[in-house]
Amino acid sequence: MDEIEGSILAGIPAQALNLSLTRSTIRMQHSQSWFIDKTNKVDDLLICLEGEGRYLIDGKEISLTPGDSLLIRRGQRFRGWNPQPEPYTGIAQHFSLTIFNQHNLVDQMDLSGKVRLSRWKVLEPLVHFYRQSAPATSTTLTQHHLFMFLLISYIDDAFVAWRQHDETIMGKGDALALSVMLAATQISADPLRAGLADSVVEAAPYNPDYFQREFRRRIGWTPRKYQEFKRMERAMHFLESGRSVSESAAEVGYQDVYYFSRMFKRHIGTSPRGYVDSVRQNRDGAFPRGEEDGQVHYPVFRDVTPL
Repeated sequence: MDEIEGSILAGIPAQALNLSLTRSTIRMQHSQSWFIDKTNKVDDLLICLEGEGRYLIDGKEISLTPGDSLLIRRGQRFRGWNPQPEPYTGIAQHFSLTIFNQHNLVDQMDLSGKVRLSRWKVLEPLVHFYRQSAPATSTTLTQHHLFMFLLISYIDDAFVAWRQHDETIMGKGDALALSVMLAATQISADPLRAGLADSVVEAAPYNPDYFQREFRRRIGWTPRKYQEFKRMERAMHFLESGRSVSESAAEVGYQDVYYFSRMFKRHIGTSPRGYVDSVRQNRDGAFPRGEEDGQVHYPVFRDVTPL
């Protein structure tokens, strides 16, 4: 099966997020004599490239070996050392990731802490490049882009659940907007799960009817319709990869091909076969309908109020 699962953060608009690298990248190169005992004012993501690093956090000893990544949260005391005669190398990046320019998004998630990066074969050369190209005394635009990719990869592997948030802490408007955004993110990440749209509504700390109205006002669809659209987006990927219409329908949970085709046209604006033809024309150098300016237009997100 093609790996087209959505990121945990897929439903959050890019303009709602702000990534700040609060200091230059730490190019870890630690001998056996290295020892650290400190607390950071911001979040810190570590990725091991060679050797082994040991950390003691909240009474738990954690070992990092190549391909492992560890998040040390702001304010969290940690001790670190190298238990081996070989050097312990990797990167450590201090950062803050905020939403609405005021709330720490990492605080909104339960994360595993240490994880083995599932895409390590892809990420390893990027981490080496990130380490080698990092300026000694500043941060760069390239670093921001690369680190966001690494951070999203970590979050996708480490994510456990979204936390409930208190309106008294962040304000009613922000709390509601974040709840809607997180619900949309959950749907985007796993749109093939039956009943997910109803589950996110039930899990939201608001009256279900009120929350669905707010979701519709801010996203442009009801939760169920939004999940349908995200299923059609998955179907688009399958069709692009060469799957037949019937195979694509089955992959996204539709046994009735004709019903699937009607739903696809309703959300995307063309039939599955028409979409395949447009993709083929695009690959041959012609622009499909609606793409003359390079932007796809399908009938989605009508009358959306900005978050």
